[in-house]
Amino acid sequence: MRKWCVSALLILTFFSAKTQTQVPYIAGKTLGKLPFLEYGLGEDRLGGAKMGFLDSNILLRIVDSSGTDYKVMLSANHHAYITKTSVEKLPAMRFQPYYLSNSWKVWGDTAYDYLSLQLDEKLPYHSYQQIDPSRIIVDLFGITSNTNWITQLKTLKEVKNAWYEQVEDDVMRVFIDLKHRQHWGHLVYYDTTSKPRLIIRVKRQPPLDIKKLKIAVDAGHGGDNEGATGVMTGILEKDYTLLMSKELEKALKKEKSKVVMTREKDTSLSMPERIEFLREQSPDLLISIHLNSGSSDTVRGTSTYYRYIGFRSLSQFVLKRMLELKLEEFGNVGSFNFGLSGPTEYPNCLVEVAFLSNAADEKKIRNPAFRKAVAQKIVAGIKDWLSSLR
Repeated sequence: MRKWCVSALLILTFFSAKTQTQVPYIAGKTLGKLPFLEYGLGEDRLGGAKMGFLDSNILLRIVDSSGTDYKVMLSANHHAYITKTSVEKLPAMRFQPYYLSNSWKVWGDTAYDYLSLQLDEKLPYHSYQQIDPSRIIVDLFGITSNTNWITQLKTLKEVKNAWYEQVEDDVMRVFIDLKHRQHWGHLVYYDTTSKPRLIIRVKRQPPLDIKKLKIAVDAGHGGDNEGATGVMTGILEKDYTLLMSKELEKALKKEKSKVVMTREKDTSLSMPERIEFLREQSPDLLISIHLNSGSSDTVRGTSTYYRYIGFRSLSQFVLKRMLELKLEEFGNVGSFNFGLSGPTEYPNCLVEVAFLSNAADEKKIRNPAFRKAVAQKIVAGIKDWLSSLR
């Protein structure tokens, strides 16, 4: 069991305007690149289950401490956890009794649709996707509505409608209905050129033609991160993911796609570095290549992974094609808490091609003809997915 501790010297007091309940807290703000919230203190090899990334300089109420994490109060009824290295304490900071939203504007430029709303302070948020109908939802914590008009302009091309509900006294829920059934990505951040403005940037549907897409390919692991090891010959995952990724690059270029590679040699790249690079490149979709490993040498097969429900269909079409390689089915895995599955800006699919811990699968992986066939099947899966959206 972890022991809880709070620095008594830095405790301030927050009084809820509605309930007048007394809650001790320490004020803080988010630091660095890609800070993220976690639902709880659970851990596995992928870390704790993440709510999502936050912008920097977001105000937080720290109510407790456990090991390397702070517990933060998002609203009266919602809490989360954040690593201590992502927070700067602000012991002199005092929260206002309440924070308000103001007017909204929803419009488009030449590349994206946007929703912007003025807030009194940069406070935490959580975004997620819905399907049937396709919709983006963003919960704004610590916010009470004073929004009395929402201006929507005809420059919009992907956003069909935008509105809100005050679902709790201090939780404002933003709804964005999309015109297309496929989610192509969104990004939530703050613009602080004047008063804090929360921006939700919505990616428009690109041409449903592989020749006109910018596709990112990620070779898993690399450098000092070797990944799994072959059970028979000791081959390294990092080497063979790179070989397969280069085959995929060739196959995509043959289709006239624009291809972005996160690495093209045996390079050490952290997950934040890969995510930052992809954010700069702004691809239409991402394929990440990995090789699996199990605790038993009898486990074998291929699988695809996604985190957000709006991106699931891509991984389903890719898996269907991968199974044509006569591999066992290990499954289509959702809510996958992997770093490159975390960004919401573009559809993404992680492919665990086969198991290095299984002798028969490892033999396939070592075969150049098999690696070329894997690339061809992934391309076919992407094309099938695009066709299903027309």
